[in-house]
Amino acid sequence: MTKNEALPLGEEIGEAMRIITGKYKGRHFEVPRSFSARPTTDFAKENLFNVLQAYIDFDEAPTALDLFSGTGSITLELVSRGCGRVISVELDGRHHRLIKQFLDKLQDTAALPVRGDVFQYLAKCREQFDFIFADPPYALPQLPELPDIVLSRNLLKEGGLFVLEHGKTNNFSQHPRFVEHRSYGSVNFSFFQ
Repeated sequence: MTKNEALPLGEEIGEAMRIITGKYKGRHFEVPRSFSARPTTDFAKENLFNVLQAYIDFDEAPTALDLFSGTGSITLELVSRGCGRVISVELDGRHHRLIKQFLDKLQDTAALPVRGDVFQYLAKCREQFDFIFADPPYALPQLPELPDIVLSRNLLKEGGLFVLEHGKTNNFSQHPRFVEHRSYGSVNFSFFQ
């Protein structure tokens, strides 16, 4: 396999996503310029996963749910770090196909990409996860309600962690299940248990 993964025919190269560490460390995946989703920056992603090590034992093959998956950057990182099962939910058909293409190139069956609306998925999901990550569009009207929506569904296992990526205008520090906030440039993460 090549270090840089090929784009679908006719697509112009945009940003390259890199897997930071784990069994696929260093693999690069090209995201078409025409895609509206912005991958979590390498800087923010690396710092996020450094913090996650205090909460999640990746050696225990945890289960994860990646909501608003976009380009699949977090899903790929979770698979690389040894998650036993990762469900990746993305509504946009082009983004969903790209995530499937990236996972096919890795030939790793730990991730299940699901094309669908996150809110409908959450309403029907009966599975529990060790880790849930959400990276919605920062302008999403329901973004302020996401912690309540996710946490009220009993989707986290005992001791599980929910992380929400958001812009600087959101403040979740008064939420009863808020644990901590981390900021890396314009990228903000709020942690809930």
